[in-house]
Amino acid sequence: MFAMNAAAAPIANLEELRAERTRLANEPRRLIMNNDGCDCLYFPRNLEATPENFLKLRTMNLADSQVDAIAYCSISSGFGQFTHHTKIGEVLEHSPSDFGLSPDKRNIARDLIDEGNDVLKVIETFCAKEDIEFIWSMRMNDTHDAAHTKAKPYFLFPKLKERHPEWLVGEEVKRTPYGRWTSVNYALPEVCELAFRYLEEVCKNYDVDGVELDYFRHLCYFPSVANGGKASAEECAMITELMRRIRRMTEEVGLRRGRPILVSIRTPDSAEFCRDMGLDVDRWMKEGLVDVFIPSGYFRLHDWTHSIAWGRKHNVKVSPCLTDTRVADETRFKRMSLESYRARAVNAWAAGADGLQLFNNFNPNSPVWRELGDAKALKFRDKLYFVTFTDGTANRWLADGERYRTRPLLSPRHPMILKTGQVSSTTIVVNEDLAGAEAAGYRVDARLHIDLPDLADADLLEVRLNGKALPEGRRTEGWLDFEIGDELRTGRNEIAVALKPDPDPDPDEWTLTFDGASRPPRPWRPDPGSKRIVEKAANGAFLIADRGEEGRDYRYYRYAWGADATRECVIEARVKVVTGSSYLIFSNGRSAERLHFAPGGIVFYHNRRLRWEMDTTSDFHDYRIVMRNDDIRVYVDGQLRIDGTGKFAPRTGYRNEIGFGAANSPETGEVLWDSVKVRAARSARNLRDIALTVKYTKASGND
Repeated sequence: MFAMNAAAAPIANLEELRAERTRLANEPRRLIMNNDGCDCLYFPRNLEATPENFLKLRTMNLADSQVDAIAYCSISSGFGQFTHHTKIGEVLEHSPSDFGLSPDKRNIARDLIDEGNDVLKVIETFCAKEDIEFIWSMRMNDTHDAAHTKAKPYFLFPKLKERHPEWLVGEEVKRTPYGRWTSVNYALPEVCELAFRYLEEVCKNYDVDGVELDYFRHLCYFPSVANGGKASAEECAMITELMRRIRRMTEEVGLRRGRPILVSIRTPDSAEFCRDMGLDVDRWMKEGLVDVFIPSGYFRLHDWTHSIAWGRKHNVKVSPCLTDTRVADETRFKRMSLESYRARAVNAWAAGADGLQLFNNFNPNSPVWRELGDAKALKFRDKLYFVTFTDGTANRWLADGERYRTRPLLSPRHPMILKTGQVSSTTIVVNEDLAGAEAAGYRVDARLHIDLPDLADADLLEVRLNGKALPEGRRTEGWLDFEIGDELRTGRNEIAVALKPDPDPDPDEWTLTFDGASRPPRPWRPDPGSKRIVEKAANGAFLIADRGEEGRDYRYYRYAWGADATRECVIEARVKVVTGSSYLIFSNGRSAERLHFAPGGIVFYHNRRLRWEMDTTSDFHDYRIVMRNDDIRVYVDGQLRIDGTGKFAPRTGYRNEIGFGAANSPETGEVLWDSVKVRAARSARNLRDIALTVKYTKASGND
């Protein structure tokens, strides 16, 4: 497609080169396959290191697919460390197994180089043969090496950073609150110069059709931003000048070889967010420094229509990035399914995309490579839509970065909090040709699905789609399923959810119990903890031990109970303290406290006058906490020991949930939990997810 359509006459000057570049930028790229280069780094140890075996892993079977471009990243992890033959950077020669990782894999970069080849030459040759566009993708500040420590070196940490620790935005012992400490600092001319020279070397030594500047992986370029601020105008200007140099260089190389080099960028989809990060993408587009814009990654702030309009304004082609989703705690419906990828692709095509990039999707035999590039062929295939397909947040990289979000965020990690008496709303974008399906002889079964696992009575939930009430949902595998009828629209759909008041709980029954026999199951949700956390079943109880004093050295199991502060709520725990400090942490949505367990007794964290001295270590004891409005009481083995009548003060900063576990940084502590029981009338619940399925069946009598 690309080589065959190249201009027949030689390019004589810059004007002709730019005209040809515009023509090539307008060539269709149905799918761009972004390959992160791990096929070289994690090559199967039992295979011979040949170009053919290398291509078989991820590339060869793309020849008959809808892939029109391969963006190959020859690692570039840790900045300046590559698996292609480089004299400017360093060749990554060691294997993960040298550091105790993936013993059945090895790095074949040096094998290929020693035989007069390398990964980029192999991909270049394959792409030329199959008429696929060949792009080199450079991760402008990849920080997979952030796990590195002097005590335990990480195999992706480059020698460059060992020689120049002053080039990094942070330190091993002083990590930054945003981004990652091993990011190189682009405020330094030396860093910008190296980034330029890495790109120049590849453009001169390989017959690339284009370069992709992957700024999204990872989003940290200046210490000012990494420490909670915004990039200055001077800092933005430094990377803008780098972009100008890259454009000039690609034109100089293009003139010498008689064929243009396209420039693609992958960045977040908000001009304002990017500018705060130090990436003045809007200026880059205005100055004509970009040919293809690949917006988004693990978070998306706007709908695709926003990104496409942005590119159109500056005559830049737009290929939205459909990355792997990385949404945790999914149950019945999965975002990495083929049906979900179809829905994502259809939405992007409907918004006006010029093509699609698939990121971190490497199975060359997957149907995605033969379906997603054809919007018409996707029309009447089953799909799975979500309110949010990827749930990463901008706040990880920029202080208050989420303020630029205009689209909803909903997933198990980012639930919608439903409160009694309030209507909660969100939207879901569904691009289906419903009228066309009927004309083509298909029956359409569209259903809305809501993940609200701890709502026992479906009558307590009212759901409206585009203003019309849906019939009562039916429980299936923990989800509530709703028949939609004719309420579904092509495009944006409004979903409104209202929660009716809970009935008073039965005083003889518990809402949730944990028996201490094993690790707390769902709906208990654990903190990440650290390697210094020990937990195990022990003598019929569950031991949670915090044996470290560093950050994240704690472990709590949390349950979003959504308690109604105006009605009685009860927590009862049977506990034996081993040593140190442990806590029950709780809030009823109005007030909050922590009951501190120590060898010498129990005490409230926020009101230390409320305490009871006792031996908590010699045996198990039953601790019952009863709360309502301003009142809180603690009973030990059935006896009132702490009377906090009128002393349960309102407090912000707590979620309406309970948690039990060990210690807090920098405290240590160990405790045996024999049981934890909860009873609460609820005024709030966590709606974990919303999905919408569309299934097509050929009507009877139609072939």
